[in-house]
Amino acid sequence: MIANFRKSLRSWATVLLLLLALIAIVVTGFGTGGFGGLGSLTRTGGGDSDTLATVEGRTVGANDVREAVNRAFARARQQQPTLDMATFLGQDTYNQVLEQLIVAEALQGFAGHQGLVISDTMIDREIANLPQFRNLAGQFDQSLYRQQLQAMGMSEAKLRDEIMQSLIQRQLLGPVVLGAKVPEGVAREYANLLLERRQGVIAVVPNELVAAGISPSDAEVAAFYQSHRAAFTIPERRVIKYAVIGSEQVAAPAAPTDAEIQTVYRNSPLRFGGRETRTLQSIVLPSQQAADAFAARVRGGTSFVAAAQQAGFAAADVTFADQTRAQFTGVTNPEVANAAFAAAEGAVVGPTRSELGYHVVRVDHVTRTAARPLESVRGEIAAWLEQRKRATALAALVAQVEDQLSSGASVEEVARAHNLAIVTTPPITAAGQPVGSAPWTAPPELAPLLREAFDIDPDSPEPALATIAANQRYAMVGLDHVVPAAPPPLAEIAPQVRAALIQQRASQQTRALADRVARRINSGTPAAQAFAEAQPRISNSRPVDLRRVDLNRAGQQVPPPLVALFNLPQGHARVMPAENGAGWFIVVHQQRTPGDASGTPEAISSARNQFNSTVSEELAQQLARAIELRSDVNRNEDAIRTARQALTTGATPPPS
Repeated sequence: MIANFRKSLRSWATVLLLLLALIAIVVTGFGTGGFGGLGSLTRTGGGDSDTLATVEGRTVGANDVREAVNRAFARARQQQPTLDMATFLGQDTYNQVLEQLIVAEALQGFAGHQGLVISDTMIDREIANLPQFRNLAGQFDQSLYRQQLQAMGMSEAKLRDEIMQSLIQRQLLGPVVLGAKVPEGVAREYANLLLERRQGVIAVVPNELVAAGISPSDAEVAAFYQSHRAAFTIPERRVIKYAVIGSEQVAAPAAPTDAEIQTVYRNSPLRFGGRETRTLQSIVLPSQQAADAFAARVRGGTSFVAAAQQAGFAAADVTFADQTRAQFTGVTNPEVANAAFAAAEGAVVGPTRSELGYHVVRVDHVTRTAARPLESVRGEIAAWLEQRKRATALAALVAQVEDQLSSGASVEEVARAHNLAIVTTPPITAAGQPVGSAPWTAPPELAPLLREAFDIDPDSPEPALATIAANQRYAMVGLDHVVPAAPPPLAEIAPQVRAALIQQRASQQTRALADRVARRINSGTPAAQAFAEAQPRISNSRPVDLRRVDLNRAGQQVPPPLVALFNLPQGHARVMPAENGAGWFIVVHQQRTPGDASGTPEAISSARNQFNSTVSEELAQQLARAIELRSDVNRNEDAIRTARQALTTGATPPPS
């Protein structure tokens, strides 16, 4: 439900940024990349000769889509290590990613026609706000910036291009997100729906109810095994060898000198110098007129929160607690932040215009912290310098190892050269689990290495370098040998096969029993009577009394029987499968009480805020789609089919 989405929203800026991220994920995939989400599905460029589509003369190539799909696949593999590319693409993923890139190009072309320009200053500000590029003092670090780009294999031009695309999308879609409002009447009806109460009963018909009476013969077990070999197949296993590279492999760094400590102290005024933070109330409105009216109400004595609520925002949406100037700049822009930090406590600033709209800010509270003397932070700085020196030495060692592997050296050769210990696993699945009775516990460092290990091509098993903990531990990963996927002989797993056959037959029998009981209830028999007269008797049932809003509070994982209760007509029953095929549920809806939100205005206000967020997102998606439809888009269906097949099979598509 919408409420589950809403729980993660803490401020108005978060609402906007999250909506923009969601829109961009749908449109371009922006929001899921390695640098705080910049441009994961945006075009990478590079003169791809295999053109899949043209948009206003701009090309989307096979390499663009392939890289975007590979990035999405890598993220999916982190959650599901056994996932393969064919399965990943089985849900029309390739066409969806292609469509996202086409829409992204259409948006960029439309922005150009409308004269939207992204300045270098705007791009610089976005880069400076990325935490990956900040040092201990919270400042942008040019050397760290270069190191991170090199580690990600990304050029500065490529990063800046992707940030430019995301900012264009923000300028185009941001006003739509800000301006959408839902009528109170619609919100009231939705609030009534949330307060609707349903009463019923849920019964469980477990397979154990009939399993004891099922005794298949050996011949039946053998036949079941033959017809279900895929179900008993052990997935591919690999024997992996790896060597960990950590700080213990580098020499202890020299102790930081007094000059080094003083240099860090001088260059870190934000961390060690005097500090001022402000609790600010801030709102962004789509027009100058709306912002002027809002500022006038606040200056006239209306509280900022009350005025914001009249505009459809909650208190949490407009409150920014303990903000530094840099932090507030990150959610607004330098002009807005400078004005807010130049004003006195209690002052109302604005409207001030930015690329997001018109800002009105009130300074709620100012907190000033005195500077920290050098001697009080000397140990802290020294520890950071030691850590940085050690990390630099480790990075040099890792780079040397990577060069040796790239030159054709084996894991064993590199390990001998650097005195690294090699660990060899037993045959394990992509989930890191052995198969069989031999006891084995996976070392904690193995989990981050599995994806790299199972990405190695068995026909050309080149070692890889994997990250265990960024800037702390790495590992060389090699492949010893592969055990192909195959079912074990029946003699080894006969008890498991017999149990599976019994489970299947028991599930069929309990489904038939549950269906008979549900039909009786739907014909008018009281649920309690139908359960008691069932053969065998159904004794495991419990009453349910819920409002729809209670499902929202339960979180995202609402039990399916409870969802079914709110989809059933009154007086009806439905049979649903239990988790893991363990049996069946019989869900009975006995009584419905309509909701009435007239006495709870906070429920109507909450529903309206929820709808405002959702409607804004939908309108932005529609705008993006409309821009695509008005653009000159040409798709090369033959090239798309060839590129998709090549990605699925791992082959290289023929030249066009």
